[in-house]
Amino acid sequence: MCEEKVTVYCGDGKGKTTAALGYAVRSASQGDSVIMIQFLKGKREEELEFLRRLEPEMRMFSFARSEKNFSELSGEEQQEEKMNIRNGFNFARKVLVTGECNLLILDEFLGLLDNHMISQQDLDALMNAKSEDTRIIFTGRVMSDMLRKYVGNIYEIHES
Repeated sequence: MCEEKVTVYCGDGKGKTTAALGYAVRSASQGDSVIMIQFLKGKREEELEFLRRLEPEMRMFSFARSEKNFSELSGEEQQEEKMNIRNGFNFARKVLVTGECNLLILDEFLGLLDNHMISQQDLDALMNAKSEDTRIIFTGRVMSDMLRKYVGNIYEIHES
């Protein structure tokens, strides 16, 4: 596993997604293809519509059906949204298997690990699908020990 190709932006501060998007814009301007998949943030059509202007170099996806953040949903709604999260996870794995992009951003993915929505086995399968040339950026609040063995760079962003 080529660890220097895996980066995490984590912490309780704002700007993790923004940092990942900045890296994505720089990569796309250098001819790389970028895919970003958002988890747990709800369906934010206005943001996604704006970012879709950057296609085909940068493609953005959200599998959320609700406009609310996952934490704001009722128990029943969360169960339904977990199926959508699983679809997003399977799509991420397909992207890695097919080598569809040079950079894959999994926004708020750390929350999936922190809330035990993704198992160690799932994570291992995802990371083993990655080619040596593909870079991955994970964002979220809490850095997971499950992910640490795959990561080359960890940037912690905190409010001051």
